[in-house]
Formats: sequence, C-alpha cells, structure tokens
Amino acid sequence: MWIANARLRGQEGTWDVCIEEGIFKTIQPSADNRAAEYDAQGRLLCSPFVEGHIHLDYAHTARKPRPNLSGTLFEAIEIWAERKQAGLNHPEEIRRNALSAIRAAVSHGVSFIRSHVDVTDPELVALRTMLRVREEVKPWCTVQLVAFPQNGIEAFPRGRELMDEAMRLGADVVGGIPHLEHTREDGVASVRYVFDLAEKYGALIDIHCDEIDDEQSRYLEVMAAETLRRQMQGRVTVSHAVAMAYYQPGYMAKLLPKLRAAGLGFVINPNENLQLQGRGFDAPQPRGVAPVRTLAEWGFPVGFGQDSIEDPWYPLGDGNPIRNLDTGLHVAQMLTEDYLNRCLDFVTTEPARNLGLMEEYGIEVGKPAHCIVLDATCDREVVQQHPLILLSLYGGKKILERQPTVTNWSIDVAD
Repeated sequence: MWIANARLRGQEGTWDVCIEEGIFKTIQPSADNRAAEYDAQGRLLCSPFVEGHIHLDYAHTARKPRPNLSGTLFEAIEIWAERKQAGLNHPEEIRRNALSAIRAAVSHGVSFIRSHVDVTDPELVALRTMLRVREEVKPWCTVQLVAFPQNGIEAFPRGRELMDEAMRLGADVVGGIPHLEHTREDGVASVRYVFDLAEKYGALIDIHCDEIDDEQSRYLEVMAAETLRRQMQGRVTVSHAVAMAYYQPGYMAKLLPKLRAAGLGFVINPNENLQLQGRGFDAPQPRGVAPVRTLAEWGFPVGFGQDSIEDPWYPLGDGNPIRNLDTGLHVAQMLTEDYLNRCLDFVTTEPARNLGLMEEYGIEVGKPAHCIVLDATCDREVVQQHPLILLSLYGGKKILERQPTVTNWSIDVAD
C-alpha cells in the first residue's frame, strides 16, 4: 500500500510512504504521478494517539447507582464502592461499556490504551472481563491493563493477595493509590509492595500518586527512592501527581533532581483534575493540576490522558485525546511557539514511552505500520481545529476511513 503526498511531523515537504506486510517499507519524498491507494493531499500523517490513562471498566457508569452531586473525588469513590456492594458490576455490562469506550477512542485516532482496572473486588470481576476484552480488540488496538487497587492495598481486605492474583491472571502493569491508604506508613508500605510485585512479575509500574489537594502528600519521593533503589529507571509512571501543584519552591528544588535521576514518566489528566481538584479554597483558588510545564522543561516524558468516560468521577469524556491536549496546554500555560509546534508529543511519543512501546512505535522504516491521517497539516492546526481522523491503520490494516468534511455556504462569504 502506498500513501502519497503526506506531511510528516518535523519534515519539510510531502512524502510517499510504502507499507508492505504490515511494515513501513519505504519513506521517500513525494514523486509526481505515483500510483497510490491513498492520497493524503498534503495532510498530516503521524503515529496514532496513545491513551496513557483511562478506566475502561468504569466507562458509562455515571449516575448508577446515583449521581455525584458534589462533583468531588471522594464522593465518586463512595459511589463506586456502593456500586460494587450493590452487585452492579456485571461482566457483560463491563464488556459492553469498555468496548464502546475503546471504539470511541479508536475513532479519534487512538491505537494504544493503558487502562487501570479495579482489583479491590474478591471475585476480580472487572479484571477477568477486561482480560477478555484485551484479547477481543487485539487485532485492531493494543490495550495494557493495570492492576489498580481503587480502595487501597493495605486498606482493603486481602488487598495484597488480590493484587498478586491480578498479576498472575495476566495484568500487564502494577498500580497503586498510596494517598488513599489509612496512614502515611501504610501508603509507603503499599508503594514498596507495588515495586515488590513488579519485580516478581517483570512488570511496569503506574501508580495513582498524590491525587489530592494536600501539600503534605509526598509519595512521589517514595516512588523515586524505590525506583533508584531497585534500578527500575524508565519502567515507572506517575499518574496525576496533583499535590505537586501545591509544593513549595524549596521542596520542589530538592525533589525534581531526584525524580529525574529516577527516570520517572508522568501522565496528567487535565480535564478530570480540573473538575475534581482545587475545591474547598476561597482565594486564591488553585487549578489542581500537576505543573506540566515544569515537568516538560525538566525533560520528563509527560502524556495527557482521558481518565474517564462518563463515570462517577467525570460525567463527560469522549475518548478524544485532542480535547485533553487542548485543555492541558491551556491550564499549563503552554500556548507558546516551542510547545505548539510539537504539542502532539504529549499524546503520541511521550505516552508511548511511558507504555514501553518505542520499539514498535513511530513512522520509521522497519516498524509496524501504525499510523493516522488527520485533516490538518501540522501540530498547531490539530490542537486549534480539532480535525477529523481521515484514516487509521493498525499494523498496515485499515481500521477506519472518513471523507473530509465539506461545507456548502448558502450566503456570500468574503474571502
């Protein structure tokens, strides 16, 4: 298959891309009159989006059993516990909702997803269901599953056993949530147990860390210390890191070099944390989102995530990474030339690095032909216009194709 006349990120002019047996075979400057199965007509061809943080087992559960009237993180957690206690998490409903969310994300250009799955359930219903879903979508989307202890590891009965069982059953990544354990000591113990489990199963780590409006929540330093102690640099992702927005300059000056030495990656969920965090303050009212610009300037891999699609935590969400990118750039005050011109990094290469995908990810000769064509010509246009995904290929296989939108004006419009 030839894709002709495509623009590539970071390259001048247009390019022709040949795909054979699911692999990028050649990438060369456009040639006149080349016979091609797809003519990009100067539009942007790039690697597919990576959804680095979502809860697929929670998708489409908002208002069941009741709405989140306060809109807070803690009421959402209460509602989720009530839902489990009421026996509302049925396997077929989880499957149906998760597949709907995956299809929505794929329709917006996503081909790789990391989903946290609640394992604080004695029967591990959600995990067993999501293991099936992972295999079901494997021909057209890669899904990583995180063993996520929504109600804590130390705080939940048999929490450690359930985490171990989840990894034994086939979860890809070890998760945690230390700031919701009963005490500081339990939180530290839970982080260390996550690292123990990751070593046992040779797995990556992705911890919900310090997702709270509390300057004293400092499990991030524990994650960095454990990463260095166990030489797991490049294998550990921090999700949320909200408390960083409240840290004092002196502590940040001490912390950031340690985080960099540990080689941590970050995933920030700007839409969701703007909704959940920064509450209970009169003035000044904080944003409740991690300091993305600071992290980017220090060279950390930073991805923007969706987190939720219509669940107790967040009543909206459609799986479109461009929406999260747009919000993230705004809230982090990153609408400057250097960031706008490479902003797709935050939903492509940066989360791909966190997910450990770089050997198979990228538009390079010899790599699997995962790519999308957008109705735009550059990064800046993508975030400004929120264009349609016109073509999506996964391993060279066509997943979807759309025609560009055509608008016919019925009034005189000046040029």
